[in-house]
Amino acid sequence: MIRLVEIDDTNWSDVARLSVADDQKRYLDSPLGIVARGYAYRAHRAKVIGIADEETLVGVALVKDLDEEPACYDLQQFLIDHRYQNKGYGTQALTAILHALQKERKYDCVEVCVDREDLSALHVYQKVGFVDTGYIDPDLPDHFNLTYYFE
Repeated sequence: MIRLVEIDDTNWSDVARLSVADDQKRYLDSPLGIVARGYAYRAHRAKVIGIADEETLVGVALVKDLDEEPACYDLQQFLIDHRYQNKGYGTQALTAILHALQKERKYDCVEVCVDREDLSALHVYQKVGFVDTGYIDPDLPDHFNLTYYFE
């Protein structure tokens, strides 16, 4: 059963041991890079979220506030270790993250920017209900901007 955990002094080294397949590395920051981004974005209420199955850390995510229009949660990074991919962990973890954000309810939606070639990530996001906004960021024209709207 997937659960979300805080990253702290007892498990940060487990985050450091996470990795993705070589062909996925161009889409994601390193696990420690994700933790560093969380620190860098602390003024934007960044949260680095550990993803665990029982006691085993299987992934990590980074969510921060995006206060510019449209104001929303910004899912910056979402990583499931290569050893745990294709086992349903991504869908379960993303659903748990969305549920936690919905309970907090600071914003009405969650946004994520995904490379058009990252088909496995696109599949997971669409499976849980993210939709393409049609917006094309001039700085990232080869990416989809997807949004999940809370009901």
